[in-house]
Amino acid sequence: MELKGASNAFQAFMQETPEYSRAWLEMVQKLDAANPLDSKTKALAYLSVLAAAGLTGGIPFHVQHAKTLGASREEISGAVLVGLPAVGHAVIQALPLALAAYDA
Repeated sequence: MELKGASNAFQAFMQETPEYSRAWLEMVQKLDAANPLDSKTKALAYLSVLAAAGLTGGIPFHVQHAKTLGASREEISGAVLVGLPAVGHAVIQALPLALAAYDA
């Protein structure tokens, strides 16, 4: 299964370790179901976490996901930059990647 915009590392995880990836996906689905936030808010919050943690490999995939849920370009920028006061300029590294993914 190829996921458009997913990193090569995530693609390898999904393809090469199916038992692990199935277990991981099950856990993700259960956590998603337990979260009371609406889907778009969760997607934007997830982008904030990725940017703050410096995990830019997942940004393109998750930007596209948020966009399909109705997130605007401005909301994507805002989500990436929400961590600026807490973690500083590290989050701006994700901004060009996120905007390019949105515009793609």
